[in-house]
Amino acid sequence: MNRDMETLLSMYEQILEMIDLGVHAVDQHGKTVIYNRKMRDIEGMNIEDVLDKNILDVFRFNPEQPSTLLEALRTGESILNKQQTYFNNKGQAVTTVNQTHPLQKDGRIIGAVEIAKDITKFRKLIQEHHQRGEAGRTFADIIGQSEAMQKAIRLARHAARSEASVLLIGEKGTGKDLLASCIHHESERRAKPFFAQTCLSLPDDWMETMLFGSEEDGEIQPGLFEQADGGTVLLDDIDSLSLPLQQKLARFLQEKQFVRAHGQEPVRADVRLIASTSGDPIDAVQNGELIKSLYYQIAVHCIVLPPLRERKEDILPLAIHFIRQGNERYGLHVEGLGDDVQEAFLAYSWPGNVRELEAVILETMATMEQEQTITLAHLPAPFRAKLAPDETKTDFLFDTEDILPLDKYMEEVEIYYIRKALQHHGFNITKTAKALGLSRQNLQYRIRKYQIDKEWG
Repeated sequence: MNRDMETLLSMYEQILEMIDLGVHAVDQHGKTVIYNRKMRDIEGMNIEDVLDKNILDVFRFNPEQPSTLLEALRTGESILNKQQTYFNNKGQAVTTVNQTHPLQKDGRIIGAVEIAKDITKFRKLIQEHHQRGEAGRTFADIIGQSEAMQKAIRLARHAARSEASVLLIGEKGTGKDLLASCIHHESERRAKPFFAQTCLSLPDDWMETMLFGSEEDGEIQPGLFEQADGGTVLLDDIDSLSLPLQQKLARFLQEKQFVRAHGQEPVRADVRLIASTSGDPIDAVQNGELIKSLYYQIAVHCIVLPPLRERKEDILPLAIHFIRQGNERYGLHVEGLGDDVQEAFLAYSWPGNVRELEAVILETMATMEQEQTITLAHLPAPFRAKLAPDETKTDFLFDTEDILPLDKYMEEVEIYYIRKALQHHGFNITKTAKALGLSRQNLQYRIRKYQIDKEWG
């Protein structure tokens, strides 16, 4: 029996370490007895800093917002969906939403347990949105003399004089976020906030809270639309938004009001929406990825941004622009590209578009010293392999110069293959997931895990 009990305890411990929610339990004196991996991640603490110690000796709480664990011990009542902000022993703020319950045996309270969901990152995202809204961009910041790009800029200037919604269509890395920022900062809303959010990066419940805010136990957490009142919100990859949230968004655009998550009363907000997609929106409608009514609402102004391979005359001016940025960042005096690099850049297809060109230039300059010209030898080896695959690429399956642990190598293979599949299908999630034999949810999990959407997005 003892052996069975030891086995069960071992299983319980392993399960607690594996689950993706924070679990913190204290005894009747407020001393920590259970503190799982996720809770350590949320609070940024080591287990030896917390285990067997009274939580008041480890954490600092605002007198107006006491520890929910100690409150459950004191009152003997559960506290549900309670948001609290407190500080760890490093003075760092931690914000969680908790389910807290007293633990009883024979009618006597023997402790309390808290199951916590971390929203610290959520709050940081909100702060990042505030910061993104501060930097003004104008159409003069856009580098593009090609006919296709000039047409996009003309349409964007026209859209800036309007109040209607805008739909930007273009592959990842074509500059949709820059164009959206320019539309806002040359519109009548320029003095108000500009927020941008990708619809790929958060789970569905987080996304609803991010956009529409939440209201629980009288505590209000405003979302982007509420904070952007009078301004503009860019939603990137809008066809990746879940259909229920698309419906809620469509109602908001129609009625100019919404209800916060878990709330009751409608909230009004005057927000201009700019949406973007990397695929064909008509295909998205036909495939059931984009609600038709929402499409008609957001496509009042429809602007297509051409991929870099279709505007090759812009490649070298863009490269010079990124070289100037690199000079400022690294304290260099690079003047330009060698003839061999110019020829290679013009011949390359740039599947990552402008974002890939920027990354290549800055990565190259990070390793340069006093040279004034970028040559082929300066370019990163993986990129040189793409330029001349038959001559310079190494064996992808076996590179004797860099033997990685198997799990790390398999992860790199997975990232490489998913990225290639996404590029092949124009970053269409449904088509890519089907080709890879994955569900949409599974593919989006991997995109978030490996941050693939942020590389050339």
